[in-house]
Amino acid sequence: MAEETAATDAVTPPGEGTAGAVPSAVSEPAPPATEPESPEAAVPAAPASKAGRNLPAALAVGMSLGLSLIAILLFAPKVLIGVIAAAIAVATWEVAKRLREADVLVPRIPLLVGGQAIVWLAWPWGPQGVLGAFGATALAVMVWRLFDHGLRATPRNYLRDTAISIFVLAWIPLLASFAVLMLQQDDGNLRVLTFMVLVVCSDVGGYVAGVLFGKHPMVPHISPKKSWEGFGGSLVFCVIGGLLTVTLLLQANSMIGVLLGVGLVLVATTGDLIESQVKRELGIKDMGTLLPGHGGIMDRLDSMLPSAFVAWLVLTALL
Repeated sequence: MAEETAATDAVTPPGEGTAGAVPSAVSEPAPPATEPESPEAAVPAAPASKAGRNLPAALAVGMSLGLSLIAILLFAPKVLIGVIAAAIAVATWEVAKRLREADVLVPRIPLLVGGQAIVWLAWPWGPQGVLGAFGATALAVMVWRLFDHGLRATPRNYLRDTAISIFVLAWIPLLASFAVLMLQQDDGNLRVLTFMVLVVCSDVGGYVAGVLFGKHPMVPHISPKKSWEGFGGSLVFCVIGGLLTVTLLLQANSMIGVLLGVGLVLVATTGDLIESQVKRELGIKDMGTLLPGHGGIMDRLDSMLPSAFVAWLVLTALL
């Protein structure tokens, strides 16, 4: 993804992402005058945007990732399968680690191995490979969690942990596999590039409109800093991006670009909200720390994952 949208969260309770859509009127209280200044106080803090992120670091990381993916798609499209496989492995590990910190014992080995099977089997066998790998992994998760403390131990929270494990399996590797399926189609590299550009348009439009104009919270109980103005900016940018990319890259009817743009704004925003709610329930700000200014890999994939499925669905049906 590119930069955080105004649709991500800024100064919120632990567990939220950041991107200031609705400016906060509450400032942090000053420390007591008698409190001695720590040595760290003399060190300037990294510059942060209104979104609460280190904006220069976020821009540098986002630009580097974006240019690298564009180069791969244009010159070596099949390499993207390995990139997707690596990204979902790291994202799955991040989510599993955070869940285990909250005492949700998701079985990491079946999730990691099965996630790789879902992605890689999409290459030679398409949807059948994805479906077979997903079903086999779901069964492996059920059995693994049943006996992960031994044959004589009584499983604790079995239903909860198994249900959450299968949710993670569907949330990350299953949705990511649709990018691989799209890559196998005619002009697949351009289709993947189109959906990635539209997610970036949604992020940038939401960020700009939210920071500049955000006043009306969209879903304050989930993401207090997400605004309707930011959503409107995402919609405008994404529809324009859809018109241009579908017409110029895919040589298709411009109305398909409009439909795709609207659809991706809806699912990208929903994907961001889903991760925000998960992080809120876990009491964390980011899933990881791998990407400066962004958080973890999963914090960059939250809106990409559902968008890959919708892009595959729309483009497969209409092109």
